[in-house]
Amino acid sequence: MNRIVQCSFERLGSVLTFVRSRVADLSGNAAIEFALMFSIIGVPMMLGTTQVAFMVYDSIEISNAAHAGAVYGMMSSTFAGDSAGIRTAAQSEATDFGSNLTVTPTTYYACSAAIGGTQYSTQSAASSACPANASNHYLQFVQVTTSANVKSPIRLIGLPQTWTLLGSSVMEVQE
Repeated sequence: MNRIVQCSFERLGSVLTFVRSRVADLSGNAAIEFALMFSIIGVPMMLGTTQVAFMVYDSIEISNAAHAGAVYGMMSSTFAGDSAGIRTAAQSEATDFGSNLTVTPTTYYACSAAIGGTQYSTQSAASSACPANASNHYLQFVQVTTSANVKSPIRLIGLPQTWTLLGSSVMEVQE
């Protein structure tokens, strides 16, 4: 038994001598340090960057869908009242989401003197609230809001697996 222990210590000693001789020569240490630091810091940063890139791309697509729906609705009062057509225009812009894309079109009226002010749901309410003269009259707007639940392509600890992305576009209806 002692002989086995003695052989083990001799082998350990020769391994340690070999390691010491290699460590004393510093060539290659920078590569090892880089590999360790890249695996600790670089890989999570690359995964996080990839995650953000996918979310930004999806967010742009959802916003573009809202814009496409608003462009369809702003062509005339008839198109602004066509909710099904607005939904179709928006969903055809964001085909990656399919039925997961929620499109909510809204038409409202506002006085031209205070576009950011009170919104009226009917034309008659807007015409009675906005005195008709050269500097003030009612305008019709179409607003399209889109939303979709997007699943993350990469599972990262500390970040949610599903994100809700929103898009919105408002345009004045052309008569």
